[in-house]
Amino acid sequence: MKPIETSVTVAAPPERMFAIFTDLEGAPGRIRGIKKVELLTPGPVRVGTKWRETRVFGKREATEVLEVTEFVPGRTFSVGCSSCGCRYDSTFRFERAGSGTKVTATMRGTALTLPAKLFAPILGALMRGMMTKCVQQDLDDAKRAAEAST
Repeated sequence: MKPIETSVTVAAPPERMFAIFTDLEGAPGRIRGIKKVELLTPGPVRVGTKWRETRVFGKREATEVLEVTEFVPGRTFSVGCSSCGCRYDSTFRFERAGSGTKVTATMRGTALTLPAKLFAPILGALMRGMMTKCVQQDLDDAKRAAEAST
C-alpha cells in the first residue's frame, strides 16, 4: 500500500500536541474513532509500550494491539501493529508552525503473508480512502481537543 500522509496545523505548541497524542488512556475521550484503550505495559509511555485499542470503522469495531516503536518527546511518535497478514506503521511528526504546530501523520501498510500480498492491490485501493479519512479525522479531533484547552 502506498503511504498515506495528511496533516493539520493547530494553535497549540508541539509539546501540547505530543502530550495529547501520547496520552493513550485519554484518547477515547478525544478521538471519536477510538472506543476503548487498555494499557498492557505499565509505566509511562515509551518505546515498547503496548496497548489494546478498539476502534469503530463505519458500523464495525476492530480491536488491535499496538506498540510504540519510536518516541522522541515533542517531535515524533510512531506506533505499529500486525493484523490480517499485514504490518501497519503510523508516524506522527510535530513541527513548530508560527505560534502553533503542524502535525503530520504518515501511515504505511505492508502485506506480509501470501494471501495479503495477493489481495493487497484490490483491498489497498478500496481501503485507501477510508484510511485517509480515518487518519484525518483523528488529527482533526486532536486539534479540537488542543484548541479547546488552550
